Amino acid sequence: MANQPLRGLTIVVTRPRDQAAQLVRGIEQAGGIPLLFPLLDIAAVQNSRELQEQISRLAQFDLAIFISPNAVKYGIAAIQDVVSGASNEIDLPPALKIATVGQGSAKALRELGINNVIAPTERFDSEGLLALPQLQNVAGWRVMIFRGDGGRELLGDTLKARGATVEYAACYRRSKSQQDAGALIAAMPDAITVTSSEALGYLRDLLDESSRARLAAVPLFVPHARIAELACQLGWQHVKSMSSGDDGMIAALVEWAEKKGST
Repeated sequence: MANQPLRGLTIVVTRPRDQAAQLVRGIEQAGGIPLLFPLLDIAAVQNSRELQEQISRLAQFDLAIFISPNAVKYGIAAIQDVVSGASNEIDLPPALKIATVGQGSAKALRELGINNVIAPTERFDSEGLLALPQLQNVAGWRVMIFRGDGGRELLGDTLKARGATVEYAACYRRSKSQQDAGALIAAMPDAITVTSSEALGYLRDLLDESSRARLAAVPLFVPHARIAELACQLGWQHVKSMSSGDDGMIAALVEWAEKKGST
């Protein structure tokens, strides 16, 4: 059917369970069969005392960067707890500039009523954000980066090199989901979607050599060139990059399915 270009195709969704609903729904609406196979679990940090102390000093900072939609979700929730109290309003310091690495995070902030977000419009990573004119002259700035427990240091290191003082505010933690690789192989998926390098590495670790060889032939859809490069290094044969966000993922899946159907 023309309005169901993914009809009959099994698409693996590896997003964390509580972030997969929109992508699952998009696949279903296009006629596909989503197979939810979360590779990572996301939760708030267990000991929030340090985060609360950092947020209590947020008015002293010039810029807050939210590294991902998870950073928006858990970082803003923590800010509300510390700053806003019983109020449902998000009480950010009026002079504080807000930035994100990607448009998905910027959208999440706008949905919370936080506008004027600095975000790249082309390359959605630390490099893309660092290339923006607003972040060139940051000498003397104090910058707080909301992120998970660990991650790339490029953003903070580059801002420090430009003269800024940087603090990382860990507002969520990642852990590996307990998954059965045999169930994934048995499903004989037509395509797999992976949205982080960490999740891709865990997927590879789940598989034995035979399973890796079988899945290496399955088209792999990723939102970033860096993840695509890692996938190729790990042996995936058909890696497809697309625009970030669920809409970009669905559009890429549909384009692939239509080409597949015409051959």
